[in-house]
Amino acid sequence: MPNIPFNKPFLTGKEAHYMYDAVYSGKLSGNGKYTKLCQSFFEQRYGFKKSLLTTSCTDALEMAAILIDIQAGDEVILPSYTFVSTANAFVLRGAKLVFADSMADNPNMDAAIIEPLITEKTKAIVPVHYAGVACDMDAIMALANKHGLWVVEDAAQAIDSFYTNAKGEKRALGSIGHLAAFSFHETKNIISGEGGMLAINDDRFIDRAEIIWEKGTNRSAFFRGEVDKYGWVDVGSSFLPSETIAAFLWAQLENLDLIQNRRKEIWKMYFDQIQDWATNHEVALPKVPNNSTNNAHMFYIVMQNLNDRTRFIEYLKSLNIHAVFHYISLHKSDFFKAYDKSFSAVLPNCDRFSECLVRIPMYYDLETNDVLYISDRINQWDIKMQ
Repeated sequence: MPNIPFNKPFLTGKEAHYMYDAVYSGKLSGNGKYTKLCQSFFEQRYGFKKSLLTTSCTDALEMAAILIDIQAGDEVILPSYTFVSTANAFVLRGAKLVFADSMADNPNMDAAIIEPLITEKTKAIVPVHYAGVACDMDAIMALANKHGLWVVEDAAQAIDSFYTNAKGEKRALGSIGHLAAFSFHETKNIISGEGGMLAINDDRFIDRAEIIWEKGTNRSAFFRGEVDKYGWVDVGSSFLPSETIAAFLWAQLENLDLIQNRRKEIWKMYFDQIQDWATNHEVALPKVPNNSTNNAHMFYIVMQNLNDRTRFIEYLKSLNIHAVFHYISLHKSDFFKAYDKSFSAVLPNCDRFSECLVRIPMYYDLETNDVLYISDRINQWDIKMQ
């Protein structure tokens, strides 16, 4: 019986070579050769006006919160079914979180219910592209333009995924909002162990973003010869990663198409193999809207209830197949209950995904035989007989 982990980081074989090169280049602290290679890659391939590598997606989100000048009492609309970093970035600056429910057939926030949540204190909307599937960005950007709001895309899971707008224009996720944050954590498609990136799509933020990125100094401008000395000119922090992290990431980016093609093969194999089982057992599989591409970040199954999911995960575990559930809705967390005692909204779709969604193994090195083995064991599981 094989032992199949939930995730296994993929190595291209060049990571150590480039990291060695970075170590012996004499430039380790960041913003060197590999940082520039990575940032240029993202700008050219996806059309970001400016990209800045960060030590995590969390840092990128925190930079975004600083850039849009979140102040105590400002309101930020975001999904409750998301990772805590989406919320923390704004809580750290005193924002009031206004949670939107997910769609009924997709964990993404429901754009149709956002407008009633907007008040005179609302400053930003933060859509999260769950599993790399696009939120309704036409609707979200229209609301932002109508009400004068910022849009920060949480694209942690959305590298190399696209959205086609009402005009038929295909845009990379992360290039549509004013700002966007990406993750290169080891569980993502493209990795650097820990790492992230801020994508900047509004010219008004470019210069200040670089200053915040460099601890609140104009150090980068100094090294380009634009100023004769550098100093403390704004708030900021140590968001810039080392060159070794960027070097690791560069090896991954060189193989992005290879990685993506294999992940998509695995995703489609799962879907084709278990869709009849899912239909017969009234279990939901991922739904990708026509205006979104699928970057195969994850493959998930939505069971009918918490009990079924618990038993399903235990069944797979007994076969050495390691499946996991995902987020607990943030509005149900102990921290948020203490942070905002006035919150009373009911978010049934968020709670359903929190209780019923299960993720199965999904990574580049997953062998075809393993995918077929997992699928076969899923097809043998009968909910009613457990």
